[in-house]
Amino acid sequence: MTDLNASPLTPADLDPAQFNAADLAALGEGHIAYVRPIRSDEVKRMFPQAPDLTPGLDLFALLSASGAPILLADSREVVLANAFAHDLQPVSLH
Repeated sequence: MTDLNASPLTPADLDPAQFNAADLAALGEGHIAYVRPIRSDEVKRMFPQAPDLTPGLDLFALLSASGAPILLADSREVVLANAFAHDLQPVSLH
């Protein structure tokens, strides 16, 4: 039988000042994905391998918890379906 930790976390244990960028980026990795609206003008910055797109298009990006690009689509529904298909919990990023 495993012993339970008798010392629960306190606010001091969760001090944001003690987290570094890598710790924060790893939170939710493999479990959470961000849905972000994106203009076609911004695509090359996030998806360097993407082909040239017509400027001014409204698209949606699916990003991992660390911000790594996963998918680009012209429909929010497609991005959400992809997240669910890969057992990721999608959250909106504005």
